[in-house]
Amino acid sequence: MITKLKNHYFFSQPHQPFFLLAFINAIVSMILFSLLFTGTVSSSVPIKFYHVYSIIFLLFTPAFLAFLFTTFPRFSATQPIEQDKYLTIFGVFLLASLLSYFSLFSANLLFLSILLALFAHISAIHTLWSIYKTSTVQDKYDQFWILVASAFGLLSQSLLFLSFWLPTLYALAVQIAIYLYLFLMFFTISQRMVPFFSHTPITKHKERFKVIVGLLALHVVLEVTHPHSSFFVEMILAYLIGKELHRWKLPFPHENPLVWVLHIALFWIPLAFLLSSISNLIALITGTSYLYLGIHALSLGFFLTMLIGFGTRVTLGHSGNRLEVDNYTKYLFYLTQVVVLSRILTSLFIGEYFWVIFNLSVIIWLGLFILWGYKFFMVLISGKKL
Repeated sequence: MITKLKNHYFFSQPHQPFFLLAFINAIVSMILFSLLFTGTVSSSVPIKFYHVYSIIFLLFTPAFLAFLFTTFPRFSATQPIEQDKYLTIFGVFLLASLLSYFSLFSANLLFLSILLALFAHISAIHTLWSIYKTSTVQDKYDQFWILVASAFGLLSQSLLFLSFWLPTLYALAVQIAIYLYLFLMFFTISQRMVPFFSHTPITKHKERFKVIVGLLALHVVLEVTHPHSSFFVEMILAYLIGKELHRWKLPFPHENPLVWVLHIALFWIPLAFLLSSISNLIALITGTSYLYLGIHALSLGFFLTMLIGFGTRVTLGHSGNRLEVDNYTKYLFYLTQVVVLSRILTSLFIGEYFWVIFNLSVIIWLGLFILWGYKFFMVLISGKKL
């Protein structure tokens, strides 16, 4: 029975189970978060804590592994990852996800969920590190920074786990997770893949990249020690990354939606840092709260848009489908931007209409992932031809 299950198409490639789990978690975790945040359901689970954990470590982390378990061996010119290895890691993430669904009834279940996800994350990084060590390719620059970002992810997840007992670690865990894990991972992958997909090869500006990483670390330190004080660093990041993207000379608008959606994701980076800089400066001077405007502009504008773009491309390309999209999929790409804008509006209109806009943003988020699933889940599960 186990052998028959392992031979099913769904488990034949690592990206399939991991992408499916990530996208299902995007739906379930947002429903549970909205129930908690609106007070519809009462629970002993800290609301912000659950939101951060579920989005970063149950949505984006499995999505990263879907991509990395497929491409990291190719980058490194090594053999593909053994099925038993990636299915074991997937199984632990699946169990961690299921426990998180029921954690509203008991904070202990959330505790166990994080512990399992942490174990799975450690196993995943060990797998990537083993590939890195055995690789004989000359240039392992991208693999190195992927591992650095992964290490920051593990650090942030460990700090989040410890914040159960030491709440002062929570802010540090979140800052590291957003800027030194998610951003660094997405930007490293994008720097390699987006110019390649765009047929616009670039020479990496390695020194500027190191400066950007240093500024991200400084941003983390400033925000943890004095919230909103990183506005000047964010302004510099907006300029440097904008300058770097301009140097790439990406052919935008591109005729292929699978390419221009990735370009849009990149363009959100300097805009998100600019919005964050302005909102933090205003908050520092006036005390006005913008409900994590900068973090959400970056997380949805860059991370989410890139996830939808990459997820669609990988799903199509590795299922034997042509790398072409129909109008339905193009509208999904447009809807991704509506999700970003609706969340930005939620931060800007705190007051009389807040709950209306918040609920609308949740509905749009759920609509995006449900509609994406309607189109592509059977492609992941059975290799359906579109």
